[in-house]
Amino acid sequence: MMECLMTDYMKKYKEWIENPYFDEETKSELIKIENNEKEIEDRFYKDLEFGTAGLRGVISAGTNRINIYTVRRATFGLANYIIKNTSEEEKNRGVVIAHDNRHMSREFCMETANTLAACGIKAYIFDDLRTTPELSFAVRNLNAIAGVVITASHNPTEYNGYKVYWEDGAQVMPNIANAITEEINSIDDYSKIPTITKEDKDLVIMLGKEDDTAFIEAVKSQVIRKDLIENVAKDFKIVFTPLCGTGNVPIRRALSEVGFENVIVVSEEEKPDPNFAGIDYPNPEDKKALDRGIVLAKEKGADLVIATDPDCDRVGVAVKTTSGEYALLTGNQIGGMLTNYIIEGLKEKNQLKENSALIKTIVTSEFGADIAKANNVDVLNVLTGFKFIGEKIKLFEETNEKTYVFGYEESYGYLVGTHARDKDGVVASVLIAEMAAFYYSKGLSLYEGLIELYNKYGFFKEETISLTLKGIEGLAKIKDIIAYFRENEVVMMNNTKVVDTKDYGKGIDNLPKADVLKYFLEDGSWMAIRPSGTEPKLKFYIAVKGETEDIANEKIKGIKSYIENTIEKLI
Repeated sequence: MMECLMTDYMKKYKEWIENPYFDEETKSELIKIENNEKEIEDRFYKDLEFGTAGLRGVISAGTNRINIYTVRRATFGLANYIIKNTSEEEKNRGVVIAHDNRHMSREFCMETANTLAACGIKAYIFDDLRTTPELSFAVRNLNAIAGVVITASHNPTEYNGYKVYWEDGAQVMPNIANAITEEINSIDDYSKIPTITKEDKDLVIMLGKEDDTAFIEAVKSQVIRKDLIENVAKDFKIVFTPLCGTGNVPIRRALSEVGFENVIVVSEEEKPDPNFAGIDYPNPEDKKALDRGIVLAKEKGADLVIATDPDCDRVGVAVKTTSGEYALLTGNQIGGMLTNYIIEGLKEKNQLKENSALIKTIVTSEFGADIAKANNVDVLNVLTGFKFIGEKIKLFEETNEKTYVFGYEESYGYLVGTHARDKDGVVASVLIAEMAAFYYSKGLSLYEGLIELYNKYGFFKEETISLTLKGIEGLAKIKDIIAYFRENEVVMMNNTKVVDTKDYGKGIDNLPKADVLKYFLEDGSWMAIRPSGTEPKLKFYIAVKGETEDIANEKIKGIKSYIENTIEKLI
């Protein structure tokens, strides 16, 4: 078996060097690794997988990498799916393409547009980088059949990616993703992928500024208390960093147009930079990514620090605590606070409907859910992946069964409104700023507002443990660990009884099958295990609730100890 695998990847490697289809730069890069069999193996042992919504990988030559050739192949597969599964009228609606600030993002955008055009499919492109939520909005605003965004979200600088959206503005659902994957996998000969001709140029259409304005207006329409913003605008200070990504222009514009006057931008991280101004991991979940913002906030006496990831679908927040230091809020904390703020605001305006619903993922804590339930708002749990929240929004609009109030996931993704069908860092930044301004008007910081909610609903604490395991061996080890948990019943975690176990791989709770295990403990805590869909990681999620912060911390500590001890035995 291993001999066959070796023959296969070496054969592919030689083909890329010898085939005249591949350019000289690609061949030169590959020749440099001719004595490094491990590197050759990693680049060619498989095709870069089109996962639940697209590709993500290291930018370099090879079938298991992202480059102009693997982007062309993915696009040809998408084009074939559209041609085979839609009417001529639907096909003619075209595909919208956006990209972020990463290395090769513009080139991959143009490769995508040119391949679609060569297949007779119209491609809408922007003149420069745009956010992922604007792409989601534009698909529906332009009545396109699909969308593509070139981004690797918050991954390190050497990565890029390719995400596919369908006509509803959400990332493609598993059935469509699987069908596109089949089309891609059927493409063995890269040289057969069509290239654009002169006549096809009419099919590549540049979008104008009016499309940006339409998106910003949709974001602004979600503001709840505009008068409040205007009342505190001169004194309330916000430090913002787009982490060198796409959020700079739209977020500053949106904040300004709703009334915020005191927005201070981290200068080193303001402009697009594929190297992220030296930030190793441009992820607003990581406090290190906010270091410069926090230093600036201390210097300026800012009330709030907001950071968005490179494609601007995730938002991180740092707030001043009672000690005067700045603390990074978790995605669960932000989501819970936004749930409370939105519901209270709608109630104040008599706009909270009886069939209102909050949507969250199965690995998101119960903080927001408990707040929603206390206000007679239904709570729906969906699988990890914002497309499942988008799917529910579409269902609500079709059936009027529920009214969407808010949707979020623990990994810093939030959507207020239904203008987009993916997490939106622009609208989330505006609403977080408004919420912080609301507490400011009451003489409270956002942190004090959080403690107020904890005192009312209980102290919720969460932690995520990420186990990174790269390469073939890493992938095998991740599967082995999940298999161990499936095959061995867990009855206790740190002296606390496990009262229920859910294996979402069986397709339970009216949800699609997913490689997730979740354990519910006697004291109301839970722990979940799932492999990342975009990175070589196995994630362990812990969520607890305690009467005090100390009790909650002790519960976290106990479950974390159980996980670490178990991992140590298995690796």
